[in-house]
Amino acid sequence: MVFYDPTGERYGIPTYPFKMAPTGLATVRQLRARNLRPGGQDVAAQLMWRKGKRVAYLYRIDLAQPKRVATAAQLAALDKALTARRTCPACRAVKPYYIPRRTGACLDCGGTP
Repeated sequence: MVFYDPTGERYGIPTYPFKMAPTGLATVRQLRARNLRPGGQDVAAQLMWRKGKRVAYLYRIDLAQPKRVATAAQLAALDKALTARRTCPACRAVKPYYIPRRTGACLDCGGTP
């Protein structure tokens, strides 16, 4: 196995081939699926595949922390920002799609703000 280096001598950190990670380690996506986040911990190991061109970092599950929940004020600010992206500056109509940045106006206005 080309990428099997559990001691980290060759790659600097413990390295495993694709789909051969030991239990107790997970990628950021796998942590996110469990409603967890790395929480500032260092990378514990890595997965490598495709001749070393693809790398996925692994974190310890036991040191992971729960995902943070957005506050009501943060959600309100996000809603306001997304509504602004759907509001045409020319006709002031709120559209069901984001206004294209290329034209700067909704499709009804023809791109001339």
